[in-house]
Amino acid sequence: FHQEEEVRSHFGSSGCIAQSPCPAIKMVAPDLLWECVKNQSCFIKKRKNFPVMTSEPGNLCGVNKFQFSGLASKNVLGLDAKKAGKKESIVLTTRSKKESRQYRPGVMLVTTGIKKGKKQGPEQLKKIIGATWNRPELLDMALKKYKKIKQSFRKRKVAKKAA
Repeated sequence: FHQEEEVRSHFGSSGCIAQSPCPAIKMVAPDLLWECVKNQSCFIKKRKNFPVMTSEPGNLCGVNKFQFSGLASKNVLGLDAKKAGKKESIVLTTRSKKESRQYRPGVMLVTTGIKKGKKQGPEQLKKIIGATWNRPELLDMALKKYKKIKQSFRKRKVAKKAA
């Protein structure tokens, strides 16, 4: 009878929680999560005589390693091309800094548009990664990928043959 009163006082008479905040949900350790995900993920792409690749969001190089993982790592960095109709854009993916979004898979990744200008784009990347982000070792890789993505947007010129 005593336990029933405690439950009612916590949950209210209807069985619903009566204005009490939920306890904070803690995420699993990144190393443990990586051990669970590294061989069994829907994003893994395996081929014969080729390294194991992944297509997960937030993976900068596409290689299935803990260092680049967008699922297991707390510090996510991804750079991708996005095409909407004829418009092509470059998008930077990072993990949200807000505590409330950290444990909700639908909103934990934040995408930011990167400028395509010759000087503005790399400067924007340096500002975001170097100043506000705590993995500056990936800056060089991000700049190289930015350059490759920008090159992929160029249209090939068709050479006309003289008749």
